[in-house]
Amino acid sequence: MATEVVKPWWRETLETIVWALALALIIRTFVVQAFWIPSGSMLPTLQVGDRVLVAKFWMWFAAPRRGDIYVFKYPQDRSRDFIKRIIALPGDTVDMRDGVVFVNGLPIDEPYVVHKDRYTLHPSKFYPTVPFTVPASKYFALGDNRPNSQDGRFWGCVPLEDIHGPAFFRYWPLTRIGLPR
Repeated sequence: MATEVVKPWWRETLETIVWALALALIIRTFVVQAFWIPSGSMLPTLQVGDRVLVAKFWMWFAAPRRGDIYVFKYPQDRSRDFIKRIIALPGDTVDMRDGVVFVNGLPIDEPYVVHKDRYTLHPSKFYPTVPFTVPASKYFALGDNRPNSQDGRFWGCVPLEDIHGPAFFRYWPLTRIGLPR
């Protein structure tokens, strides 16, 4: 008859803590991560202080889609994360005139943009010609609160490898729990 080895309580506790930390780290790195919204650049869709979950694993199965909200590394400071809406995909032609965004020559319907501006895209170091074509493996992203959003108009397109994933669920505050659309 086999005898069961009984571990001391402190070893059981230590092993449980180590396994819990390892599992949490794996989940946060590869599966789902929580992000806090620090600014009003996505108003009214996301409010300052909202907390969202981002599906990091989603990037293994599907490329970003136009109109979805994604979290990515800020192109001008990779230690920061930004959240914006994907407006144009690789190969799309983009122009902005008097605050209207044109993708592939057609104005896009943006019911989520409540605070409009009169911005017109001009040639810059990011966009030598206007209209411009989104390069391969890059995405053009804008905030929903256009007058108060530092976005792709000012720092260029987001490389695919810098995208963490789509924001799929707002879990805070409880009064606004649900899908961020």
